[in-house]
Amino acid sequence: QVQLVESGGGLVQAGGSLRLSCAASGGTFSSYTMGWFRPAPGKEREFVAAVSGLGGTTYYADSVKGRFTISRSNAKNTMYLQMNSLKPEDTAVYYCAAMRKSGRASIEASYEYWGQGTQVSVSS
Repeated sequence: QVQLVESGGGLVQAGGSLRLSCAASGGTFSSYTMGWFRPAPGKEREFVAAVSGLGGTTYYADSVKGRFTISRSNAKNTMYLQMNSLKPEDTAVYYCAAMRKSGRASIEASYEYWGQGTQVSVSS
């Protein structure tokens, strides 16, 4: 069983930056593909970004490409999401997720474990 705890959310003005963290415990962290998701109209959660177990491969939604950077430290059992050039439409609760089995990194159903979320609010 993997436990995930997000942190780093907050209120920021448009154009600003935030760095989210997701601390994992209870599993072999490097065995998991890790992802970030956020709620979206008509969906429970939409894909934001993901990183492979050893960090060599990253995936991004088109809406965040060039602005967000996902990374991980397997030594610290932690994943990060650096968010730059934030826009009001980025306002959401951001959830981190862990996938042990093979699956598409951009699909919510691929992930077995989820954190409780951290709120990001971007004012205009």
